[in-house]
Amino acid sequence: MPIIINLDVMLAKRKVKSKDLALAIGITEQNLSLLKQGKVKGFRFATLEAICEYLDCQPGDILEYIPNQEG
Repeated sequence: MPIIINLDVMLAKRKVKSKDLALAIGITEQNLSLLKQGKVKGFRFATLEAICEYLDCQPGDILEYIPNQEG
């Protein structure tokens, strides 16, 4: 998948535990883990907004597009 989720990177930069973020934004730790691993097909803008607000970052700090190199 060409969309990479860099949530682990932002959590490390902000020195925030996954457990604390999940509690703050109102999702389960299991769902946050699936999101961090990129095992979700999508998530709500409200969730992205809550993550960005809590981590004081931009969506582009969390989501990255890398085009397929197949050809």
